[in-house]
Amino acid sequence: MSAATFDRITEPFPPPARGEPYLLTPGPLTTSASVKQAMLRDWGSWDADFRALTAELRRSLLAMIGDDAGDFDCVPMQGSGTASVEAMLASFVPKEGKVLVLANGAYGKRAAQILGYLGRDHVVIDKGDYLPPRGREVAAALAADPAITHVTVVHCETSSGILNPVAEVSEAVYDAGRKLLVDSMSAFGAVPTDFRYEAIVSSANKCIEGVPGFGFVIARKTELEAAKGRSHSLSLDLHAQWRAMEETGQWRFTPPTHVVAAFITALRLHSAEGGVAARGARYAANRDMLVSGMRQAGFETLLPDRWLSPIIVTFFCPGDPHFDFGRFYGLMKDKGFIIYPGKLTVVDSFRVGCIGYMDEPVMRRVVEAARASLAEMGVASAAPPQEAIAERARLAA
Repeated sequence: MSAATFDRITEPFPPPARGEPYLLTPGPLTTSASVKQAMLRDWGSWDADFRALTAELRRSLLAMIGDDAGDFDCVPMQGSGTASVEAMLASFVPKEGKVLVLANGAYGKRAAQILGYLGRDHVVIDKGDYLPPRGREVAAALAADPAITHVTVVHCETSSGILNPVAEVSEAVYDAGRKLLVDSMSAFGAVPTDFRYEAIVSSANKCIEGVPGFGFVIARKTELEAAKGRSHSLSLDLHAQWRAMEETGQWRFTPPTHVVAAFITALRLHSAEGGVAARGARYAANRDMLVSGMRQAGFETLLPDRWLSPIIVTFFCPGDPHFDFGRFYGLMKDKGFIIYPGKLTVVDSFRVGCIGYMDEPVMRRVVEAARASLAEMGVASAAPPQEAIAERARLAA
């Protein structure tokens, strides 16, 4: 990559192409012009040039985990991120296995739902919207139930924006002789994965800053070998996909060629920026600018600083009777920013993503847009309702 391309990363970020709004979501997200440009070429899915892209994709993702021993391999899978989560659970949990699901939001609950569809025995520790699962709880649950073979956890639960303490969960899992499967959908590429696991899954359209179309599973080769014949699904069979790629360099079924080409550009930009550490630092700076500015404007975050991820932040909706989220959303969009509605069970909230091709000056404009939108709505205070604060305190106790 040329120095000029890298300079574009370190200088103020250009606005999205063609006047598009910024996507302040947990993915899809705002991508660079070069990622968009990469999708303008057509590729033959069996052609040697495209096979070379697939090989580069797999090598680059493995390099992010520092697999010096060569114990892991990377298997991209067509479809949504959830499809890759389902492929992981179906391929690595034996039919006679039992899974402890650690849930503190919609995506932990979705893992339990998937296991129900798969007919895999499972139990759930549900921490609600405000709290992370802790290692001591996992250790106690595993000691109490020797039938549990696997634990699954969401690295960053974007329902609330909480960054779960996966390292301490992992320690508890392996101290008990069990196996960990990690949904790192919204964290991989920006948050270190320096903990033990059997498999970890993410998606093209998250912290690597590609576009939607495929996910990927990074797993121990021993687990991939053991998965033969285990999947319930032809298209989601990780072992079959892995063997096909190893033997032919090709995807078993039609790959999202243009998405892969865009992802290769995104991977090269990720490396030029400085890899996981640099990408995570930019996102953390985005978060800090956003949180500081929104708090100064009177908004309150759902989570304390300790658990705030650099991925997405949840704010309480103001208690002012003039506040209406639908109108607030529209006013923010008019100013060039698409935010996300809340996904909590007990309080009204909204979310603002910190990931994507953007930097601190953009986040400063987000805060200015939020202030202006409140003024246009006639909202005198952005403070949340007292009952919301009381409910949070009750549930967190």
